[in-house]
Amino acid sequence: MEEIKMGCNQFYIGESEENALARITFIISGDKMIIDHTYVSETLRGKGIAQKLLNRAVEYARQENRKIVPQCSYAEKVMKQGDEYKDVLCGE
Repeated sequence: MEEIKMGCNQFYIGESEENALARITFIISGDKMIIDHTYVSETLRGKGIAQKLLNRAVEYARQENRKIVPQCSYAEKVMKQGDEYKDVLCGE
């Protein structure tokens, strides 16, 4: 399994933040964490990597007692589908 690392306002997989094979980026604004982008390279697609990155970001938000605003279309779709993210999903 690929190791998820924490960088500057992102979680990523790869040798460095600059050359990440996959990443989920966010902006911290007060008590909110705005997820603004998810990327997975062709070589890692189809392995559930985006879901793992999102879950790591959610775990971080819970640890930091923040609510998530999913601006990224992937994060928004996944987070609004089920109840498992209800505790961290920022109300409209």
